[in-house]
Amino acid sequence: EVQLVESGGGLVQAGGSLRLSCAASGFTFDDYAIGWFRQAPGKERVGVSCISSADSITYYADSVKGRFTISSDNAKNTVYLQMNSLKPEDTAVYYCAWIGIATTCPSLTKYDYDYWGQGTQVTVSS
Repeated sequence: EVQLVESGGGLVQAGGSLRLSCAASGFTFDDYAIGWFRQAPGKERVGVSCISSADSITYYADSVKGRFTISSDNAKNTVYLQMNSLKPEDTAVYYCAWIGIATTCPSLTKYDYDYWGQGTQVTVSS
């Protein structure tokens, strides 16, 4: 069974940085897409970024482009989301999600991903 565990969230001031980790297990780390999503209170869960095992293709939502970087370490079965220049509007619970179809990314549609982690809270103070 696919399991995803996020970590690295916390409280940071505007302009600061955080690196989120998504530790994955239960599947072969050679044909997948993993996405990062976020959900602010009272709002829909929206896609932030994704990475595909096919040539390490990455994709970003316009709201985070140039500030966030997604990467993977296949040896550690972990996907990271480096978040720089954080803004108060980045405050949300961040989730990683998995699908065993590498070409799913660049989709940032939550319904295209099968398995989800429990989320990690990111709070950016102004």
